[in-house]
Amino acid sequence: MSLLDREVFWPPADELVEVAERIRARLGEWPASATRWRVCLTTPESPGAQDLIVFAESHDADIERLTRAGSAVLEAHGERATLHRGDSLYILEGERSDDWLAALAAFLDCNFEPHDALVLALAWRTGDDAWPIDFATFPRVGGLPPAPEPAFPPCPDDLGLYPVLPSADWVERVLDLDVRTAQLRRKSTDSADLKQEIERSVAAGRKHQAQLFINDHWQAAIDAGAYGVHLGQEDVETADLNAIARAGLRLGLSTHGYYEMLRALHFRPSYLALGAVFPTTTKVMPTKPQGLARLQRYVQLLEGRVPLVAIGGIDGKVMPEVLATGVGSAAVVRAVTEAPDTSAAVSALQQNFAGQC
Repeated sequence: MSLLDREVFWPPADELVEVAERIRARLGEWPASATRWRVCLTTPESPGAQDLIVFAESHDADIERLTRAGSAVLEAHGERATLHRGDSLYILEGERSDDWLAALAAFLDCNFEPHDALVLALAWRTGDDAWPIDFATFPRVGGLPPAPEPAFPPCPDDLGLYPVLPSADWVERVLDLDVRTAQLRRKSTDSADLKQEIERSVAAGRKHQAQLFINDHWQAAIDAGAYGVHLGQEDVETADLNAIARAGLRLGLSTHGYYEMLRALHFRPSYLALGAVFPTTTKVMPTKPQGLARLQRYVQLLEGRVPLVAIGGIDGKVMPEVLATGVGSAAVVRAVTEAPDTSAAVSALQQNFAGQC
């Protein structure tokens, strides 16, 4: 993969391109980036959506103008890097190597979104063999509220097969098949229905001594005494995490890349969900599918720090490849709920986890 056939930096910077080329060559094969990013060290005459413009100082008026033009803008001074993209703001703090800009171009070329490419660029260290996997070099996400006290209770390291189910009927049926981790994802706005479904599901979880998580509806989960709650990234801003922690519920958080993983880890969750691994039709995803290669990198970085759950488009055909990445759990939806024989489907899926304790 060569960067030399296009404009990588503006103004042209041969030395930076050479370093970026060397780094890119060591990263291996990745799908081509949908955007031919250009890292701009000064503001170009006609900024556009392909430009990531780097400022060493704050230029608030310029930032607003450039983001309206579709450009990404990066303020980098001291140990803080702030990325502006559209209405989103990404703040990262930590040391960085002299080669971080060249590394940023290389990771952008590997088809990582700018905020994830920036995480990897800041974690990159000259002399790394191939990929940043030393957690100590990774930046911290800035601008976050304090983590809840007390910390969320832990989960088992390997949660195993993790069906995500639409109703209490499904929860009861699947837990009767000796599944020990499940989630109720009830798509309803009827408060009476939600209360009943959550209470029945929690009761089934207690009956089977299972890890039963409730998706989104954290207050109802607290009221019912659920084992845990699963939240998306956007829910972290609205849910009362301190109330969930004080109630003693476990917390699972969805993530879709490096930046969201670091952000989620700040809150010390009980597990992280990594996805979507493959395309899925069960919900609208905010990001493109991650794929097995990225999943394996995530596991290399986070294994031993927090239990990990792969999620998104996983069925029996791909389950062995998913577990080969080292992840200790895999969430499934249609592989169970749309199977012609639920019992047979669960039994076959469970066989993939037979070696786990």
